[in-house]
Amino acid sequence: MDSTNLHPEGQSVDRILLVQNQMGIHARPAAMIVRTANKFESEVYFEKDDEQVNGKSIMGLMMLAAGKDSNIKAIASGNDAVQALDAIEKLFATKFDEK
Repeated sequence: MDSTNLHPEGQSVDRILLVQNQMGIHARPAAMIVRTANKFESEVYFEKDDEQVNGKSIMGLMMLAAGKDSNIKAIASGNDAVQALDAIEKLFATKFDEK
């Protein structure tokens, strides 16, 4: 799912991502997400169970307690929002290089 809206700083995009790796979003995948998100100027947030956290915060991501088969909503806003979510979505699709 991909929805795009106009945003004062560019565009706002959100996608629902499925956590497919066996151990969910633990420290290593959280670090990979943060490292990827920090390559972009856009603001990045994740939502799960009515909780929203900064996508550029390892601790925030781990606090979502997103286990295997969890759906989390990724939201990016800014001029490179689509590119940011494309890169983050690729991490989820490749299971963070885990089995």
